[in-house]
Amino acid sequence: MTEKIYQTPCGTIHYWVNKDAESQTPQLVFLPGLTADHRLFEKQIECFEGKYPVFVWDAPGHNASRPFDLTFSLPDKARWLDEILTEEGFSDPLIIGQSMGGYVGQVYAYLFPEKLKGFISVDSAPLQRQYMTAAEIWLLKRMEPVYRHYPWKTLVRQGTKGVASSPYGRGLMREIMLTYDGDQKWYAALAGHGYRILAEAIEADLPYEIRCPALLICGEKDHAGSCVRYNRAWHKKTGIPIEWIEGAGHNSNTDEPERINGLIEEFSGKL
Repeated sequence: MTEKIYQTPCGTIHYWVNKDAESQTPQLVFLPGLTADHRLFEKQIECFEGKYPVFVWDAPGHNASRPFDLTFSLPDKARWLDEILTEEGFSDPLIIGQSMGGYVGQVYAYLFPEKLKGFISVDSAPLQRQYMTAAEIWLLKRMEPVYRHYPWKTLVRQGTKGVASSPYGRGLMREIMLTYDGDQKWYAALAGHGYRILAEAIEADLPYEIRCPALLICGEKDHAGSCVRYNRAWHKKTGIPIEWIEGAGHNSNTDEPERINGLIEEFSGKL
């Protein structure tokens, strides 16, 4: 993987790419969730690097992609992603988005429906307004003080155990969270901003229709918010196929990487 940078009006985005592959299509675009970074998909990169062109980033404000002015929106992230993919020649992207990465993918699908080859949601949820209650949206806008005032050691402990069920998944998330050790204020600002722009995207009440082939993946032990409920409703409403990952938490790609990699391989082979 080669690390590269992309300059935006708000800051510099760091991303990693490898286009040397047996097959040039589809191009796998891995988008980590909120407060996570490119390491979240290390087991997927290990599996697919050399098979397909692969891309992963530290999302704006995350890890290497900071400092960053937290004034951007979810559509801004999708547009920056498109500019980077265009620059890299990723003309047939398959977006694989975990949690917040899945929301970015849905906005990308809305803004650039003709470009997206496929979409895989990993422990994410639908962006359409109909799935979320007013109370849930209200809470999303007010999360920053919670993260700012919560005892840091407790936050790290609960943050690692709450998103993963496996020793590997929990250890990796702890390592990622400790990137912000000593700077809880930034961690809280980053998380709070992410939840706010998510709420704003939902309140925009746009169709966010997925027109390309798609797959929903969700850990059976995903206790992040109401992710399981959202995915059940998403599958029922749209008919998009869903795979439930036994024993996996919110970061199912780290809890059951071989299972997830198999699903990605099977899906990619059909495009």
